[in-house]
Amino acid sequence: MTRLNNHNLGKLTDDVATPSDVAKPQYDRKTLTPGIVHIGVGGFHRAHQAMYLDALMNQGEALDWGIVGVGVMPGDKRMQQALAAQDYLYTLVVKHPDGQYEPRVIGSMVNYLFVPEETETVIEQMADPAIRIVSLTVTEGGYNFHPVSGEFDLDNPQVRADLANPTQPTTSFGLVVEALVRRRARGIAPFTVMSCDNIQGNGDVAKRMFGAYAQARDAELGAWVTSEVAFPNAMVDRITPVTSPTDIDELSQRFGVEDAWPVVCEPFTQWVLEDHFPLGRPAFDKVGVQVVEDVEPYELMKLRLLNASHQALTYFGYLAGYRYAHEVCQDPLFVDFLLGYMREEGTPTLAPVPGVDLETYRLTLIERFANPQIKDTLARLCAESSDRIPKWLVPVIRQQLAQGGEIKRSAAVVASWARYAEGVDEQGEPIEIVDRLKAPLMAIAAENRQRPTAFIENRELFGDLIDSTRFVDAYLATLSSLHERGARATLEGLASSKGTL
Repeated sequence: MTRLNNHNLGKLTDDVATPSDVAKPQYDRKTLTPGIVHIGVGGFHRAHQAMYLDALMNQGEALDWGIVGVGVMPGDKRMQQALAAQDYLYTLVVKHPDGQYEPRVIGSMVNYLFVPEETETVIEQMADPAIRIVSLTVTEGGYNFHPVSGEFDLDNPQVRADLANPTQPTTSFGLVVEALVRRRARGIAPFTVMSCDNIQGNGDVAKRMFGAYAQARDAELGAWVTSEVAFPNAMVDRITPVTSPTDIDELSQRFGVEDAWPVVCEPFTQWVLEDHFPLGRPAFDKVGVQVVEDVEPYELMKLRLLNASHQALTYFGYLAGYRYAHEVCQDPLFVDFLLGYMREEGTPTLAPVPGVDLETYRLTLIERFANPQIKDTLARLCAESSDRIPKWLVPVIRQQLAQGGEIKRSAAVVASWARYAEGVDEQGEPIEIVDRLKAPLMAIAAENRQRPTAFIENRELFGDLIDSTRFVDAYLATLSSLHERGARATLEGLASSKGTL
């Protein structure tokens, strides 16, 4: 057994039966210097951006673009400790559908700072001229904007606290803007802020939100951030489930690697990136990143087909008794529903995507979802729905309503969320709702049977959809069927009906 750290990298192959199966960094990690600060170090970042950078370093490039991770949330302390004990090394395990495991040690991270204990260090790290990119994976909810109006929420208590004490911030907004203030005062050009989250126009959104925070701090500062700081858009894609104890054990047993926090992921990966980096960037295009002028066609394809389809399968699947995405996508009834949504509702809202055959993309999504090795839980996909449905699915409904397109499956997904939010499954077992709006959502969902439109009357999430008779009728038909017949029978009815149920 080999414990993962710098000292043991050379020994890594000594204790395993198949040494060639464990890939290691081919560069001298002692030569790495920081160039990127990344806020929000989760599994996705480590399976995606950090992986691409490691691949580039293996070609002998980008050795001055090492990643300094930053944890903002209290729960980030545990990962920070785990990675620090391993010299910030970790194992990425790609799980192929046929059962093949492909482990690879990633070495592109050089440090990990924990904001609650190292606030000043974090700010000064970003203020360092060597840092040319600050990247983000802070989840869809981490941008602090209203789901309908899109406005920055200045009433957020943490934001208010940062504005009252801007040199000791706790939020990503406060940290980044304070670092930019210091760079500006020292005559250092601003770093690029690179969002890697699943939001349409993520760079544009980041620009508005960080600009709004800076504006609230100082009007002239806000204008400077908006005009001088680059915020490129990006589309990112790789299914990365939460690391489980089983994943840790399998890595140890199969490959002899002792890693406190490995990452598992699917083989597929994609990153489409707008080329807008005034201080330069790693040569990501040399390791498969699509560097383009306009990201929007790719990001809409991903958000409205992959991400929205995850929501389409997860509530219905959970209510029907499944617990993993691959179980759902090995069921022909659910596959027909997902393809129907993608073909008839999601795809009509998309412009042509350069170099992509959308039918092939749709079928590939089903194959990816059905990978039994990934074991992506429906509970994970159901989490934080109030941040996901308004951003991924509601825009499809709005556009389809505007152009007279089909909406029955999209409305059905919203109804399945409302039924799931009741917190009890079809067998009477409790459902653990994970959502920042858990309490109000469950309170509203409790009224579903007595007042069936209660859930979609929430204009904070759905805007004026309640005013659309066509949407309301489709939603009510599915919600009623879910209550009376259950998830599976409801999908069968949707499959056989030409209109709504």
